[in-house]
Amino acid sequence: MRIKKGDKVQVIAGAYKGTVAEVTKVFPKDSKVIVEGVNIVKKHMKPTQANPDGGIIEKEMPIHISNVMAYDEKAKTASKIRYEIKEDKKGNKQKVRVYKKTGATVK
Repeated sequence: MRIKKGDKVQVIAGAYKGTVAEVTKVFPKDSKVIVEGVNIVKKHMKPTQANPDGGIIEKEMPIHISNVMAYDEKAKTASKIRYEIKEDKKGNKQKVRVYKKTGATVK
């Protein structure tokens, strides 16, 4: 998976299409991600000792990784991600993620 926790992504399909937000959690085995403010559902909670009132809470649910695309903030566009091997001044090689459209390094 090329999307990681903390990345800015744009939703490219579904009810939240066009939304740009941050990934809060990644589920690599299921190929799903939780994106901040996307796919919000209401969950009815039973009263417990920790939450004696119970009630209805709003919760973010996972969406499939194919419905999001990495968002390049400088270029203001969604882009695919590829990997490159770059060398620093000391000659150490490092594998970095790079936006395909602009060639900028993903932070």
